[in-house]
Amino acid sequence: MPRTQLGRPVGASGEETRQRIIVATMRCVAQVGYSRATIREIARMADVTSASLYNYFPNKSELINATIAARADAAMPRLRKAAEGAGDIVDRIEAVLDECGALMREYPDLAAFEWAIRAENASTGQRREAEGFETFRDIIEQAVADAHRRGELGDHPDPRGAVEAVYALIYGLTELAATMVPEDYQAALSSAKVLVRGTLFSRS
Repeated sequence: MPRTQLGRPVGASGEETRQRIIVATMRCVAQVGYSRATIREIARMADVTSASLYNYFPNKSELINATIAARADAAMPRLRKAAEGAGDIVDRIEAVLDECGALMREYPDLAAFEWAIRAENASTGQRREAEGFETFRDIIEQAVADAHRRGELGDHPDPRGAVEAVYALIYGLTELAATMVPEDYQAALSSAKVLVRGTLFSRS
């Protein structure tokens, strides 16, 4: 008969418990910030004991890193697929913005978690989120490079400037998602799509 792990809720598999701890970590950091998100509070939100949580993650740093990796695993494939979809660069950037909106609806703590981690990095000099954001920048760079090859950037193309503009736009929208009510964020997202379609790129 298999041993039941100490502190695991009845009927829960190890992977289910691990995922619940990660979700609770994101929620806790989003609500109270990195420094105040203690193992005890995260365990309470995950409905496990602190001792049980330590069976999955030996310390807070590894727990935070696992949560960041889970965030990237959930978001980056979807954003890459959107950026590689049909249509021209305007269609694909709009698809990326739409996917960002869908992610914020599905993971309501995601933006506030992102911002809390960024604030922690700024205060300590750490770069915990770098890998995920470098991947996102690569996604935008590939989409813009493809558009440049196809002549979609207008008469005076500036691929690097286009990449930075799109990156800054989505970076700023993430901050809005962390501080606004969902309805206001979705309204800002819709306006951003109008901006991209009307002024940032020109259609052939």
